[in-house]
Amino acid sequence: MTEIWLIGIGTGHPGHVTLEGAAALREAAAVLIPHKGRGKEDLAHLRLTILRAAGAEPKVIPFDMPLRDPALPYAERVARWHDAIAARWQEALRAAPEGPVALLVWGDPGLYDSTLRIAARLEPAPKLRVVPGITALQALTAAHAIPFNTVNGAVTVTTGRQLREHGWPAGAETVAVMLDGACSFQALAPAGRHIWWGGFLGMPEQVLESGPLAEAGPRIVATRTAARARHGWIMDTYLIRQ
Repeated sequence: MTEIWLIGIGTGHPGHVTLEGAAALREAAAVLIPHKGRGKEDLAHLRLTILRAAGAEPKVIPFDMPLRDPALPYAERVARWHDAIAARWQEALRAAPEGPVALLVWGDPGLYDSTLRIAARLEPAPKLRVVPGITALQALTAAHAIPFNTVNGAVTVTTGRQLREHGWPAGAETVAVMLDGACSFQALAPAGRHIWWGGFLGMPEQVLESGPLAEAGPRIVATRTAARARHGWIMDTYLIRQ
C-alpha cells in the first residue's frame, strides 16, 4: 500500500512549516512537486526552498498540473480537474522509491484545499497521514496584528464565488474569504464594513492593504492587479468585519 503524507507548508515562508512537518519532510522517501505552467515556476522553487530549509533530501518527482476546462459547469469542471490530477499522481508514483511519498500543501490540507479529495481518487487507496500547517487565515491576521474574531463573535469562512452569488452571509459579523480571484468584495455594499487583505503572505513579496471597504477596496484591486502582473500569479485572502 502506498503511504502518502500531506504536509501543510504555510503560505510561502519556510518558518511556517511546523517541527512535525519538517521532520516528516526529512523522513519522506520522495516528494511530488507540481509544475503549474509558465509564469508559475516560483511555486515549484518555493517548495524546493522549503525542503532545503527543513534539511530534507527526498527524491523529487515532478509532474505537470492539468488545466481546468472553462467551458464546463463549475462543479463538473472541478470534478474532472481533480480526476486528471489524481491520474497525474498515479503516473508519478510509479517512479517513487519504497517509503512514504509527501506532497507539500499550501496552507493547511484541511482548509479549502482539495488534496485530500484528490488522494481519495487513487487506486488502490493509499494510507494517508496529514500534518497540519499554518493557514492563510492565521498568516493574514498575524500580518495585520488583528484578532480573527470579536469577543464571543462567530466567523464565517467562505469563497469568493459564494460571496458573489449569495452576498453577505445572513447574520455574519466577520467573513473570511478564500479562493477569490475576482475581488468579489466589490459586489458588497461597503457602508460600515472594514477589510483586511493580504497577498503573498509570509513571503518577501508580501503586500497588505486595509481600511474601510469603500476606501480600501479600489486600492486592493489595483495592488492585486499589479502584483499578479509582476509575478505571474498571486495567492491572497481577506477578512471583512462589520
